Amino acid sequence: MSQTSSRLLELLSLLQARRDWPGSELADRLEVSGRTIRRDMERLRQLGYPVESLTGPAGGYRLRAGTAMPPLLLDDDEAIAIAVGLRTAARASVTGIEETAVRALVKLEQVLPAHLRRRVGALGSATFTPPAAGPTVDPQHLTVIAAACRDSESVRFAYRSRDGTDSRREVEPHSLVNHGRRWYLIAWDRGREDWRTFRVDRLGEPVPAGVRFGQRKLPAKDAVAYVEQSISGAPNRFEARVTLHASAREIGSRIAAHWGAIESRGAHRCEYRTGDDDLSWLALRIAMLGVDFEVHEPPELVEHVRALSSRLLRAVG
Repeated sequence: MSQTSSRLLELLSLLQARRDWPGSELADRLEVSGRTIRRDMERLRQLGYPVESLTGPAGGYRLRAGTAMPPLLLDDDEAIAIAVGLRTAARASVTGIEETAVRALVKLEQVLPAHLRRRVGALGSATFTPPAAGPTVDPQHLTVIAAACRDSESVRFAYRSRDGTDSRREVEPHSLVNHGRRWYLIAWDRGREDWRTFRVDRLGEPVPAGVRFGQRKLPAKDAVAYVEQSISGAPNRFEARVTLHASAREIGSRIAAHWGAIESRGAHRCEYRTGDDDLSWLALRIAMLGVDFEVHEPPELVEHVRALSSRLLRAVG
């Protein structure tokens, strides 16, 4: 009986870890026969778990959504990861998630074993996450898109581009990336037949399209690299060319890769090319590098740097 109970717990853990499982693969994992797997599935149904059988040549099983959330089986590392994630989510860039994350964290910590509670408490007291700045996203949008990424299912949504143009898109979602306090969706745009990066906070009413697709190869090392390439490659209203009185290596260690290109002009000089839609922010960003510089273009940036300089001089008398 103890062996059967242990096997049921392991079987339940596997069902919760992946969407679909072929029966033969479950039998191999648990080193039992297919008949035993069928009996165990029936026991799980009797216990209230919504296990459904899948049709097909090999057959299979899936733990579908039920009327109530079944108990989750978590190992120590998974429990700690969730607890830390909930603490971080309390200050994340997701609309309305703060209070929900705190409630979930309280429930989780109530059932954690003492040794895990101490570890989670130590992490909480030693770390601090500053409040998120900028636009937030709807958590429902994230869950819909994440499920579509997992299931390789196309998604339709409304989208507003940076210049305010509205459009409807149908895409094959690849992954979600949280970068620079923004959420980005990387996807193959079926209408434009090319890869695109979408800001999730500019996205509305995502719904599954009911169309499955085969995974395409992302034209980058990984999802984060692709987002950084998209940000740095996006056209800006103003493009700046500046000479900095510091080595290219020193400046490269101070700025993010998507903030512009650096080219050496000797041991103690380099040329910095960057851009932005906001000249005031562009002037401040260059000044924050903490080195002497000369602005070559655009001429409008020179005026913003001069205004910033006058403001700082007035501040110190």
